[in-house]
Amino acid sequence: MTKVQAFPSLSRLLHWLMAVMIVAMLFIGIGMVTTPLHYQALVSIHRPLGIAVLALVALRLINRLLNPPPQLPPGMPRLIAFAAHASHVALYALMFAVPLVGWGMLSAGGYPVVLFGAVHLPTLLPHDAPLYAALRHTHTVLALLLFAVFFAHLGAALLHAFVFRDGVFESMAALRVSNGRPIQRRQR
Repeated sequence: MTKVQAFPSLSRLLHWLMAVMIVAMLFIGIGMVTTPLHYQALVSIHRPLGIAVLALVALRLINRLLNPPPQLPPGMPRLIAFAAHASHVALYALMFAVPLVGWGMLSAGGYPVVLFGAVHLPTLLPHDAPLYAALRHTHTVLALLLFAVFFAHLGAALLHAFVFRDGVFESMAALRVSNGRPIQRRQR
């Protein structure tokens, strides 16, 4: 039997909460550009949700530094282990970059980042129309890149769950595993 350590409960909670939020953000963002009739309603959700993603990814990074992820299963090919590490770096970088660029874009466009009611975030950049245009394009490209990396991550997770059956998927998906208890998987 192969034993894979489970992620701590807080790590799993943050992972799944952010997964749902990021999927929502991506679809809301697509809806914003494809359904002008609902643009204002969608943007009023998109902006505070983006700031929540930014705050949670900061919390998640701190949690990850304090509670390092479990080791990958022994015998995992080096290329797959490298791809796993690289995809996590890309996900964290994009989870920070997309909302920060969005916040900067709104600042450069002279638009307030309204969290709720009269609570606004400070501007990050001076009002500048060409900068706004460049950041708007950058925000879109980074969001689409995040979407692609997210789906590659999902595909890899499903590969671990249904093809490799090495416990990697269960280490993040298990709801009933207490912190640090090994997940046992039968080797094929």
